[in-house]
Amino acid sequence: MKQYVILFASFLISFSGISQDKNEEVAALLKEMISEKKVAGVVAAYAVNGEIIGQSAAGYANIKTKEKFNLETKVRMGSIAKPMTALAVMQLVEDGLVELDAAIQTYIPDYPTQPKTQITIRHLLSHTSGIAGYKDGRESNTKVEYPTLYDALSLFKDRELLFEPGTQYSYTTYGYTVLGAVIEKVTGGTFEAYIQKNIWDKAGMTNTGVEKFGVKMDNKSELYTRNNGRGKAKKAKENNLSNRIPAGGFYTTSGDMIKFGNAVLDNVFVKESTLNLMREHHSLEKENNAYGFGWFLYAKKPKEGAIIGHTGGQTGNTSFLFIVPSKKAVSIILANTSRAQSSVNPVANTLLGLSIKSAKK
Repeated sequence: MKQYVILFASFLISFSGISQDKNEEVAALLKEMISEKKVAGVVAAYAVNGEIIGQSAAGYANIKTKEKFNLETKVRMGSIAKPMTALAVMQLVEDGLVELDAAIQTYIPDYPTQPKTQITIRHLLSHTSGIAGYKDGRESNTKVEYPTLYDALSLFKDRELLFEPGTQYSYTTYGYTVLGAVIEKVTGGTFEAYIQKNIWDKAGMTNTGVEKFGVKMDNKSELYTRNNGRGKAKKAKENNLSNRIPAGGFYTTSGDMIKFGNAVLDNVFVKESTLNLMREHHSLEKENNAYGFGWFLYAKKPKEGAIIGHTGGQTGNTSFLFIVPSKKAVSIILANTSRAQSSVNPVANTLLGLSIKSAKK
């Protein structure tokens, strides 16, 4: 997945003397996106010091029925799930139940071993495991149901690695599926139950959960996409996310994502020292943005980790989450349309300018 990131280090930095017209400014930007019909529906919000400064929604949750996309509309978050899973793993590290440099087999004994270096928890968190991503589009858009995360491992665990673990970086959703299975083995319960109790409940996130294939829910957006990132948004076919739940199988709302970001800043999930470790560059040298444990690091050296967050891009979703710890700032944008980065990015760049302007007041 291409990372359209640094342009969207937006809504952020610092705010003083913020006026009520911020909602109107955000609304105008989103309406412009909708007018081009490249995104069916979108919501955005930003907060500073725990308080939402600006938020707005635009477009449709369902184009056919003309159901409006609003602040309470549930939408896929895509890979923003990864920081949540990483935080869950680091909670277990803090509790002494998981070791960063322990091999997968410590927790999943029958996971295939490698000829030389074994895949560790550290490798999985930082995308340096060598586990490949989706084999093809069909695999990404599968309708196959995997009853458990352990069952989902059968999809890829016997495939040849891209490289020896720890020697290179290669972004992979499946590495986080393994982490979810590790959490289940260590805790003796389901990944969903653990993440509900230890992440969502702790942050007060009442509108976030695991998406279940074929199960309808109230106020949930339909899925839309664009053909190869071109043209107008059109209805997309639902795909089954049971092979990637810890990496991108959640739905949420903008309000819940702001709560999540604020909880990260307030050290609700892990100690400050643990979060600082997650913000370090663990992905080896790579182009564009560095990667920590579950976080993209959006500032350049020597300030890597000054801005953290994650993007999301899957069927029916384009999303961006950004957190600036030093400024206590959080921003989120969630669109119900995949392959929409080219439409979202210009808005992100404009919002970056607005945030900098506000910071200078």
